[in-house]
Amino acid sequence: MAINEPSQQLNTSAGTYRKKEKRKKFLVILGFMAPALIIYGLYVVYAIGMTFYYSMFDWSGIDANFDFIGIQNYITLFQDLTFWQSLKNNTLLIAASLFTQIPLGLIMALLLFSPVKGMRLFRTVYFMPFLMSTVAIGILFIYIYDANFGLVNQLLGAVGLDSLQRGWLGNEDTAIWAVIVTICWQFAPFYMILFRAAIVGIPEELYEAADIDGATGWKRFSNITFPLLKPIIVTSAILSIIGALKYFDLIYIMTGGGPNNATDLMATYMYDQTFTNFNMGYGSTVSSMMFIIAFIVTVIIITLDNKRKADY
Repeated sequence: MAINEPSQQLNTSAGTYRKKEKRKKFLVILGFMAPALIIYGLYVVYAIGMTFYYSMFDWSGIDANFDFIGIQNYITLFQDLTFWQSLKNNTLLIAASLFTQIPLGLIMALLLFSPVKGMRLFRTVYFMPFLMSTVAIGILFIYIYDANFGLVNQLLGAVGLDSLQRGWLGNEDTAIWAVIVTICWQFAPFYMILFRAAIVGIPEELYEAADIDGATGWKRFSNITFPLLKPIIVTSAILSIIGALKYFDLIYIMTGGGPNNATDLMATYMYDQTFTNFNMGYGSTVSSMMFIIAFIVTVIIITLDNKRKADY
């Protein structure tokens, strides 16, 4: 026993030293992360918690009086036809983002690798919509869709399709689609950059091996490029869905949610309830529901992707 005592003491000292080193590293890491954690906690975690808190009250956002009403705002929300219309519009925007922006971004990224002269110019042209101010884009397309002298109606008249001319942003049936087209035009270049960066990271040896095996064109894309792009496609889908659920800018600029709430999204409806109608409690309820929907959808996508990876 006496012989083993020095070795036991040595092991204990070594274990204590390792624990101190780990604690020291943890404190150093925490020190570097502290500013970001404080900002994130204050402006994200705390803000989300307060949003759920305010949703339990009937409050204008100005008065000092808070009337606690429990879940009554949520009951009212589920009976609110305007909210369901805004959710429907958000769903349309999600579908358009997934099946328009991402495919367009992938196509443009692939075109940038084509052996055509002047690709640098095309790269700039493709990315230009994303660089433009959202306000500038909104005003530009208001004039493009104008019923009297807008470019769309002028082109339709030039090709003899006068019967299709209309006030695109003033018609309840076409306003949401006109804005969705504008949104897709603006954000497709963002996904182009993501896909281009991912394609650059694909090892050139894989394409050289494909050339040796005689695989060109579509086979190269379907067997090499597309499978290796799946992780960035999933990431793009998550960004697209979350962005579509909380989208606000162009709708507010181009239509303000009109005509007759036909283009309202959850974000614009929340803004109107909170800052126009001064109904902070109900606006917080709409905002809380936006968070819940976005969280559930994101968890589902990540779960399905993890399952796909496990099966693979």
